[in-house]
Amino acid sequence: MITPPELITTIEVPTAMIHLVVPGREMPKYMDPAILEIIQVLAEQGMRPAGPMFSYHHHRPSDTFDFQIGFPVEKVFEEKGRVKNSMLPAERVARCVYQGPYEGLAQAWPALQEWVREQKLPETGRFFERYLNNPDEVKDPKDYCTELNWVIC
Repeated sequence: MITPPELITTIEVPTAMIHLVVPGREMPKYMDPAILEIIQVLAEQGMRPAGPMFSYHHHRPSDTFDFQIGFPVEKVFEEKGRVKNSMLPAERVARCVYQGPYEGLAQAWPALQEWVREQKLPETGRFFERYLNNPDEVKDPKDYCTELNWVIC
């Protein structure tokens, strides 16, 4: 399900993002339009994403998800509408990679959280995932790869 977790410190990465606060069950309804909006704004300025898409969650989900969705970029761009310049911060994280359909993320995250707690690491409640391959290019969902990052103190 997940690779063995490791502790790393990420580097700060400039991003193009949209901040969303949406009902958890309706998250897919909002994600695809946001992804397309970001890609369009970058394309209008002759830019492309500089890495895999991410979703950065500011706290553990409840009835709503409060998160940023976006892509790394090479440089600052002209903001338009909901698409803003931002940064994925440099943070200490417990990281692993989950391989499988996105529906399985609901079991992968608790497995990583359990590992963090077994190690007695201090938790912040923040986490992010990076989608390492594109479902338009990888046809079998069992081959999807998602990097999970649990932010620790």
